[in-house]
Amino acid sequence: MATLPNPLPRLATDPSGRSLGLRLPPGRLLDTTEDGPHREPLLWLADKPAAPGTWAALGAPAARAGLLPVLVETGGPQGGPERWELMPDDMSYPGDHDPEDVLAEYWEGDGEDGEDEEPGDLLAPFGAEWPGLAPARKFTVDPATRAARAADELTGDQGQSVFPAPHLALVPARRSADVPAAIGWTGPLNHENDVARLCAVLRSWEDRFGIRVVALGFDALLLSVAAPPTDLAEAEAVAAEHFAFCPDNITQGADTLHAYAKELVGETTWFFWWD
Repeated sequence: MATLPNPLPRLATDPSGRSLGLRLPPGRLLDTTEDGPHREPLLWLADKPAAPGTWAALGAPAARAGLLPVLVETGGPQGGPERWELMPDDMSYPGDHDPEDVLAEYWEGDGEDGEDEEPGDLLAPFGAEWPGLAPARKFTVDPATRAARAADELTGDQGQSVFPAPHLALVPARRSADVPAAIGWTGPLNHENDVARLCAVLRSWEDRFGIRVVALGFDALLLSVAAPPTDLAEAEAVAAEHFAFCPDNITQGADTLHAYAKELVGETTWFFWWD
């Protein structure tokens, strides 16, 4: 794996980001991990909450500098990312994992559980055998445009509580799907210790559905979706992947995969939360 240079250290002496072609608002570099300070900064975090338009203004120039935007929760009970027990050195590389193998392994493990439902009811119209990946969809909207719109909706909803006080962060990563692994995010720890395996799935969703990682909380993830399923059959195939990726979405939410799939038809954001 070839590692790209991390542009963040340059911001220590150039906080405006001008040398990187950026015009950054006041912010700070974070290197805090569970094991102490990291050898390099993991992310740049804006001092003030993001507002509509922030993502669009900084996203494209930051990407040209090798940094990708993500909104991070700072106002929840666990605070911001400096208190999230980040573990970047414990993460593998997303490109080293096959996304279908990862999902099939999760499916075979999660599909056997189901405390209140028989597996057949929980997973219908599928069974205990992994059903395979959902077909790719043609993009009718630019994924970057969809991501900026989702970020504006999130930052414009001052009454929302899923990602309290979201601030814009910039992360050195090759692609949006890699952002969680790049910072060593441990939100899904009860489901998966190596978030790079989940990022391999996110990479596949980037390719097939045009997702972008828009927001991270202590244990929550929000994706924008450029090409969501448009009918129930497509949605059920996607829902199977969601169940493998984050079973809590179904077992602690819609109760069955079929009911959850109905919520995915035409939905341009996907939310995941791990207990």
